[in-house]
Amino acid sequence: MEPDIQQQNPKPSPEKAPHDPDAAAGLPVVAGPPAAARGGTAKKLTLIPLIFLIYFEVAGGPYGEEPAVKAAGPLLALVGFLVFPFIWSIPEALVTAELSTALPGNGGFVLWAERAFGPLCGSLMGTWKFLSGVINVASFPVLCIDYIDKLFPVFESGWPRKVAILIFTLMLSFLNYTGLTIVGYTAVVLGIVSLMPFLVMSSIAIPKIQPHRWLSLRQKGVKKDWNLYFNTLFWNLNFWDNVSTMAGEVDRPQKTFPVALLVAVIFTCVAYLIPLFAVTGSVLVDQSQWETGFMADAAEIIAGKWLKIWLEIGAVLSTIGLFEAQLSSSAFQLLGMADLGILPRVFAVRSKWFDTPWLGIVVSSAISLGFSYMNFTSIISSANFLYSLGMLLEFASFLWLRRKMPALKRPYRVPLSLPWLAVLSLVPCGFLVVIMVYATKVVYLVSGLMTVGGIGWFFLMRFCESRKILKFSKGDIGEVHEDD
Repeated sequence: MEPDIQQQNPKPSPEKAPHDPDAAAGLPVVAGPPAAARGGTAKKLTLIPLIFLIYFEVAGGPYGEEPAVKAAGPLLALVGFLVFPFIWSIPEALVTAELSTALPGNGGFVLWAERAFGPLCGSLMGTWKFLSGVINVASFPVLCIDYIDKLFPVFESGWPRKVAILIFTLMLSFLNYTGLTIVGYTAVVLGIVSLMPFLVMSSIAIPKIQPHRWLSLRQKGVKKDWNLYFNTLFWNLNFWDNVSTMAGEVDRPQKTFPVALLVAVIFTCVAYLIPLFAVTGSVLVDQSQWETGFMADAAEIIAGKWLKIWLEIGAVLSTIGLFEAQLSSSAFQLLGMADLGILPRVFAVRSKWFDTPWLGIVVSSAISLGFSYMNFTSIISSANFLYSLGMLLEFASFLWLRRKMPALKRPYRVPLSLPWLAVLSLVPCGFLVVIMVYATKVVYLVSGLMTVGGIGWFFLMRFCESRKILKFSKGDIGEVHEDD
């Protein structure tokens, strides 16, 4: 909801020099100092909070899936949310599970691209994914206010709406500052509470369901909007890899990550499909009414005003979880990039009280606030295009690391050979190309300028490092190979 590349092998650490000279690239185990080195007070993320953080990185509930029905009708919306996880979500989750357990350091996908293709690609990956991440963060206050203004119309436009977005961003940024463990357990509570009204609505809707309504391709006279359709599916079911930027904060990541991703994929898909089947089968309205936030109107039609209000409250809670999860990912990405020497060392500084990357939180929040006043469709379109660029590089990094570093220890390994992994990657990569083809000229222009800016930023940072204007880490943090 991202030049000519030259391979560069960082100098391996003397403690873990590889036995195979062909595998001489330094491979971080934990990007950044361990908890003990920071005073021993840092708490690690355990399985249940990690599952809900992944859930909020990706979905946060059925909020925001409505435009798929508006764009292509009930049948294609249902098919999209049934099929898309198999052609996109599962391959992305498998890649994340293997690489997060092989290279469990903060920075995630930036680390993977840097080890596969060198620092320029690592930096470019960081640019694409960070910008797509903060654009995604910016969409959550907008989504929240879209639900609130249905109860309080004063927030529909003008300065009350802008002030509400500002307050929402500042308050939740401070919550993020208080610690990743707090954010994780907050996500558990928010996830359970925000889904309850959907379960109630779906249960009440069962006697009213007319299955033939699921087969409707579109309302007569309404054209399909493929751009909106694909972007809605993509925005609601991507970002599985974002949790990788916090891998250094996870307790026993080699065991925890695969289980958390598996449970989160199943949980997320079920959370989308049950309410969508219930509402499309029981509520007959003009297709144009399926705007973002329509689920609240559907709740009122199905059960009454009380359920609409409950669902609106759930929507607000869900957007809080979405905001917190994505902001954590963006902030820890900047920390990981600093540990790798791609960004200045100052971005790796943590709060003395909460052990959080406070500068990363401030920078991410400030940029997302600037994006938050864009049109909601424009926000997700821009985020999707940049994310697509980053994912193409991510799949390439995954395949190249299998070939380049066969001796790399992989606690979880996708049980396929390299040719079959290439086949597995072709389908999601094809979908990425489709997303990019259907982008508007404005999105092409904005994404192109951001990419050029990212390349310029890389060389600016190298200039600052060579002239010692800013301090950078070396990125030599150790490695693990099978022989070790």
